[in-house]
Amino acid sequence: MLVTVAAGLRSGLMTGERWHATGPEGLDAFEFVPFTAPEPGPGEIRIQVRAAGVNPADLKHIRRAASFPLPIGYEVSGVVTAVGDGTRFEIGDRVVAFRVHGGYATEITVPGSSALPLPETVDDVEAAGLLLAGTTAADMLHRSRAVTGETILMHGASGAVGATLLQLAARAGVRVIGTAAPDRLDAVTRFGGAAVPYGPDLLERIDGPVDAVLDLAGTAEAMEASLALVDDRSRIITAANKAAAQRHGVVAVAGLDPESAAFRDAARVGLIAMVAAGELVVPIARTFALDDAVSALALVSAGLAGGKVVLVCG
Repeated sequence: MLVTVAAGLRSGLMTGERWHATGPEGLDAFEFVPFTAPEPGPGEIRIQVRAAGVNPADLKHIRRAASFPLPIGYEVSGVVTAVGDGTRFEIGDRVVAFRVHGGYATEITVPGSSALPLPETVDDVEAAGLLLAGTTAADMLHRSRAVTGETILMHGASGAVGATLLQLAARAGVRVIGTAAPDRLDAVTRFGGAAVPYGPDLLERIDGPVDAVLDLAGTAEAMEASLALVDDRSRIITAANKAAAQRHGVVAVAGLDPESAAFRDAARVGLIAMVAAGELVVPIARTFALDDAVSALALVSAGLAGGKVVLVCG
């Protein structure tokens, strides 16, 4: 097996570092430990991580894990420092990688199929914050079957997925009514949505009719309003309340479902191209140093980010 390595791109480190969860207790069970990414095998590449996305899914992964310690982090951007046989990448290539395991690290070895080339016009922080939120947004809009001239209601529209959905819907000529906390309404109007504060009597504030619903909030209030507004339950899409979806016969989306996974994989190239062309804004709310990952996760888990949170390495 041939492995090509560029030692200079490992920042002179014999040993890197990464975060892992030591148990299911959440923010109280993390360690930042010495770590050396393995040499890539056939079809693999090693990446010097420059930025890593922080997501609510990271904590969900921990709560559902069967064993520990558990490396965390689904999406990274960085520079290729070693390649195994049969990869399309070369040392020095800038890449973004999605659906990886252990992205909160200084370096990571991943399947080459999980990575895509990064255009010069997309910076590392944007790239690390794009794909999980972006593919979720694209998948939900696709599942809604919304077409030009229709109106969709989006619950929980002020976060990273919501911001991306607002932009993709606008490109498709679809009007969006977005619910958010009263102090977050500007995050909805920034990207062209009609902002509505959530809370009691929500239905009275919806300027309908509504053709489809995208639920990012997962609350009982959101589901109740959705069912009242849209008769066709196949056009009520939730990414936040699988139990309610099963109970009411609406559509739940998740990245690991075969249909969603295939669509999201296909959507990656187009999302990167849109960012590179200045046609899609990655809504970065805040960055943290890699060694402050627990603070970043605390912000995200509290629902206070108001956009994408990204760890910056080096």
